[in-house]
Amino acid sequence: MGFSIKDVLYNKASSLIHLETEPGLGCTEPASIGLCAAVAAAALDSKDFETISVTVDANIYKNAMGVIIPNADGDGGVDLAAALGACAGDSKLGLQVFSSVTHEGLAKAKTLLAENRVTTGIKQDAHGLFVNISLTAGGHTAEATIQGAHDNVVRLCVDGQEQAVSGSAGAGNTADDELARLKEWLLALSLHDILEIVEGLDTNDFAYIKEGLALNTALVEYGLAKGPGIAVGKTQMGLVRQGLIKKDMVRWAAIRAAAGIDSRMGGVPLPAMTLAGSGNQGIAAGMPVLAAAEFASVESESVVLRAVMLSYLVTCYIKAAAGLLSALCGSGIAGGAGVAAAVAYLFGARYDQINNAINNHLGSTVAVVCDGAKTGCALKVGSLIGQGVNSALLALNGCAIKPTDGIVNQFAENTMREMGDLSSKGLSSMDPTILGIMLAKRAG
Repeated sequence: MGFSIKDVLYNKASSLIHLETEPGLGCTEPASIGLCAAVAAAALDSKDFETISVTVDANIYKNAMGVIIPNADGDGGVDLAAALGACAGDSKLGLQVFSSVTHEGLAKAKTLLAENRVTTGIKQDAHGLFVNISLTAGGHTAEATIQGAHDNVVRLCVDGQEQAVSGSAGAGNTADDELARLKEWLLALSLHDILEIVEGLDTNDFAYIKEGLALNTALVEYGLAKGPGIAVGKTQMGLVRQGLIKKDMVRWAAIRAAAGIDSRMGGVPLPAMTLAGSGNQGIAAGMPVLAAAEFASVESESVVLRAVMLSYLVTCYIKAAAGLLSALCGSGIAGGAGVAAAVAYLFGARYDQINNAINNHLGSTVAVVCDGAKTGCALKVGSLIGQGVNSALLALNGCAIKPTDGIVNQFAENTMREMGDLSSKGLSSMDPTILGIMLAKRAG
């Protein structure tokens, strides 16, 4: 028996989502640095490190500079991420490498920093994600490189001799190739195709989606209860109780997204289900959909989970076009567009209304930039997610940006690809400027 178009679409989409989602602890960029250091450290017998040399691409550096690292007593930084990974990280834990950090390991890492044994630099000619760490200890040198994806270890050398990479850290190469092919396939789809995929989900897909939502819900609840980071979510709930703002659907979606990101950027030691290389994107694309569903009177759980999958696929579509790391705020722009599509879907929208919801969001958030991962991401992304919900509500009521306006096209898939071009080509010079400002502040 042959396969239908829906079968082909569904099978590839399921593979894509499994490759684009993975539990990670803390911000993904410091975790990638820590993982790379842990891989190199595991290849040396001595753990009395004399030097640690870190070289990363500009976007990794930008996103690892200011964010808090889990189990690091509120501290962060590129140098600390590398030292922690080397001294206390377990490479077998992948992007949850910092979950093995102890007080002793943290103290050892901070001693290395205090003794100026850790140096960091930026590989200016890097194309895409790049992390390289060289460690010296006991008269030997180990060097590891991650490239293309946050956990894709492409090279390990000891004293200049190539070594095999064991465990989960070495499992990224084949998956990375498959992911690249699936991204190309995704970018060739229309919104009609994506909606057809969503209708083809089964109980196994629902179970997988729910696993990720459960992880991210725990981060949201922690954020609301404890107020880590700058406490955007918890503070807004206080404003609700004071009667200064109203807990409507737009605000509730924004609060839930912000609270989860408060936790993640605040270094809370709870894993997030990442999406397209970012835990913030996983939170931003999923949590607001559940919040909106509370107001949409959706009785069927399957409808809610299909809406979440729609949000994930739209987010992945834009990120596939823009690149894994870019000058655009992926969580707010790509995640917000996914939320806009999902909220329209929750209300039983027609194709044209979902199309317009995506266009409304992208047309109203053009070129909101990423100025590094940090606790303030909760404020920025929360605001953009609220705009995503608002974009959907406007589209449902006949208000839509015209396809003659700006980068907006008649078909949302074309707008999403244009957003990718804007990021990868039009804003390519913005990252060095942003990073220069951040480095100047640090130096001053």
